Amino acid sequence: MPAIVLSHLRELGENLSIARKRRRETRKAWAQRIGVSEPTLMRMEQGDPSVSMGVYATAIWLMGREQAIAQLAAPEHDMGALEQAVRVAKARAVRKRPSLYGQSPAADRAAPDHEDNS
Repeated sequence: MPAIVLSHLRELGENLSIARKRRRETRKAWAQRIGVSEPTLMRMEQGDPSVSMGVYATAIWLMGREQAIAQLAAPEHDMGALEQAVRVAKARAVRKRPSLYGQSPAADRAAPDHEDNS
């Protein structure tokens, strides 16, 4: 797992721990509300990547921030895909240069050079 991802998970865990403490919830009560054991809650608060996404999502829901979950991967914020779509659109916008005779190269090959009336 990339180090930056682990760092963000640790930060998320710390933030969830702070949220629990601000609400004056014990680990035992918070774990019960999430539906996990206390050791799992402790691992989540440490940013353990082996804790399921559902546990993190439920803790975020308990904070009243569930709408933030969907925004994590919202298409309008996916800059990598947006950049790719722009590149594809630009590539499609490039037009072939017209031939000297005003026809496409395919039309030039299809037209006969001259008729033979012999």
